[in-house]
Amino acid sequence: MEIRNLESFIQVAELGSFTKAAENLGYTQSSVSTQIRQLENELGIPLFERINHRVRLTEKGKEILNLTHELFRTAEAIKKTADNPLTLSGHIRIATAPSLCHWLFQNNFEQFHRHFPDISLEIISTSTDEMFRLLSRNEIDLIYTLDYHIYDRNYMIAYEAPVSCHFFCSSSHPLASQESVSVKELISEPFILTERNTSYQKLLDQHLTSLSLEITPFLELSDTSLITQMLQKGREISFLPDYVAETAVQEKKLARIPVPDLNIEIWKQILYHKNKWISPEIQAVIDYMGKEVFQ
Repeated sequence: MEIRNLESFIQVAELGSFTKAAENLGYTQSSVSTQIRQLENELGIPLFERINHRVRLTEKGKEILNLTHELFRTAEAIKKTADNPLTLSGHIRIATAPSLCHWLFQNNFEQFHRHFPDISLEIISTSTDEMFRLLSRNEIDLIYTLDYHIYDRNYMIAYEAPVSCHFFCSSSHPLASQESVSVKELISEPFILTERNTSYQKLLDQHLTSLSLEITPFLELSDTSLITQMLQKGREISFLPDYVAETAVQEKKLARIPVPDLNIEIWKQILYHKNKWISPEIQAVIDYMGKEVFQ
C-alpha cells in the first residue's frame, strides 16, 4: 500500500476535490485520480461517491479515513520512539473572535515560539458562523470559540470548559454595593461592550431579546483588556467573562454586579473538523492553547 496514495486520499477527503488535492500536493489531477483508483482497486471497495462533479466519502471510505489518520499518527509516534529528531514546522490557521485574541498570547507565547520556532500562526478574527464555514472548507485548522455549547458530529472537541460571565463596573460605582440588580434596571446604564454578533455578546443579546430588552452601548471594542481599563476609570458597565476581569476584581478595582435574573450558559471550546489530520504541528498548537486558555 503506497503512502503517497494514502496522502492523496486524505487530501481529497479533507478538501472534497481532486483538483484542490492535486494543487496542495503538487501533482496533476490525473495523478491523484490514478492514485485513488489504485487504492480503491487494492482495497476492493469504492472510497468516494462521484456524482455531478461532487466528491463525497462512502461509508467505508469514512472508516478507512479514520484508520489512515491513525496510521499516520502511529508513524509519527514510531519516529519519536526511535529518538529521531523531528523539527516541527508549518503554518497553522486559527479562527476566533477578535475579543479572544489577546488571551491566546498574553502569557506563554514567547516560550512556545522558542520551543517551536518553525511553526507560524495565522489568527483569523471573525464570527462564529464564519469560523465553521471556513472550517468546513478546510481554510482554517482550528477554532477557538466562546459561545453556546457546540456539539456536532462533524467536529471534534479538543478542549472545552464552561465559562462564567458577569456584568462588571468600577468598584466605586453605585451598583457595586448593591446586593441585587435587575436586568431591566441595569440596561439604563452606559455600556461598553465587545463586538456584536460574535461570541458571548451574541448570547447576551439573544437573552435580552427573549425578555424584550436591549442594550445600546455607546462604545463597542474588541479589546477586552482595554475595556477593563476603561471601566476602572469611568461609570460604564460591561459584560465580560470572569477570567478577563478576575485580576482587577481581586485588586478591588472592578466589581461584579449581581444580576439574579441573568442566566446564560457559555462555553469555551477548541474544535477541528473530524476529517482533519492532526499533524504534530497542529497537536503542538492545540496543547499550547489548552494550557493557555483552559488552565
